[in-house]
Amino acid sequence: METFDAIVVGLGAMGSATAYQLAKRGAKVLGIDRLSPPHSEGSHCGDTRITRKAIGEGDAYVPLVLRSYELWREIEAASGESLLTITGGLWITSPARQVEIHVADFFDKTVAAARRFHIDHELLDAGAIRSRFPQFNVRDNEVGYFEPDAGFLRPEACVRAQLRLAARHGADLRTHERVEAITQSSGRVTVTTDRGEYQGRQAIVAAGAGVRDFVPESMASLFSVTRQVQYWFEANGLESLPVWIWELQDRGNAIYGFPARDGVVKVATESFSREIPSSEMFESLIAPYLAGVGPRCVKTVGCLYTATPDFHFLIDRHPGMEHVIVASPCSGHGFKHSAAVGEALAEMATAGTTTLDLAPFSRSRFPE
Repeated sequence: METFDAIVVGLGAMGSATAYQLAKRGAKVLGIDRLSPPHSEGSHCGDTRITRKAIGEGDAYVPLVLRSYELWREIEAASGESLLTITGGLWITSPARQVEIHVADFFDKTVAAARRFHIDHELLDAGAIRSRFPQFNVRDNEVGYFEPDAGFLRPEACVRAQLRLAARHGADLRTHERVEAITQSSGRVTVTTDRGEYQGRQAIVAAGAGVRDFVPESMASLFSVTRQVQYWFEANGLESLPVWIWELQDRGNAIYGFPARDGVVKVATESFSREIPSSEMFESLIAPYLAGVGPRCVKTVGCLYTATPDFHFLIDRHPGMEHVIVASPCSGHGFKHSAAVGEALAEMATAGTTTLDLAPFSRSRFPE
């Protein structure tokens, strides 16, 4: 049986980055996916993903995203793809907010991270927001954080570019092949699919919502999977918007969005109880807050969130197979970090150590 240095299971956001970084290092790489990424049935779909440098979810993420900014530009140069667009980013909140993004005190922690890591930013009162961004119907008690280096990534293009580069560096990529089992014996990992068996010195499971199929129940129970819907509405005059996130004070939702392109604007929310119909999304969560958006929904796309109980990443060795790395850096805020996570996973698989600190993402933070 042919033996690979590393087998990557799942070739979406994290898997494509890992396969590329491994192959670039000269490793003999096999990548396997049940579909053919990029596609619309996982977590990396939706045309755009916000990226930001000051990470309110925690300081451990900032080195990851800063390194990712560097890597996206390197990947653009190597692939010829346009991946990262800088638009500036505006986050809006108030003391009366009913919800917070991902973690408690997201806004204040974002500001603290910007100061700690010397990330360029401005703090805006309601008057300044209205003056600079009149499209946002803010109230007098609302404040803003503006980060000029924030913007958006094109997730499908990012995945496609890294897979092409991985193949260019010699990676063997198998698509439309379903992994059925992963086992370890005598220091080797065997990956069994619906087409055959493959052996590797290391395996990286970056299967997104499918991660639960390859870990014991005690670990699988840490992951919840929900389908989140993204909406595109007709729009007028919103092409100059920054990317934005708004913690609402009269709704139990946060909303976020992007500059309009070709007369269409993308707006979304995170709803974990039910899928919100597009008419309700417009009437309740868009029209009262954002001027220039029309009621006609052009399209909707669902993507899968795979979240841990604390909404932080989980990157660690498999509890029963030390040659298998489980990578679930998702929880709804993973794509912006994926380039650097892929680099760190490649280091972990080949050298056993990583340049960036992944300890905050270990499974040891959860009780057995």
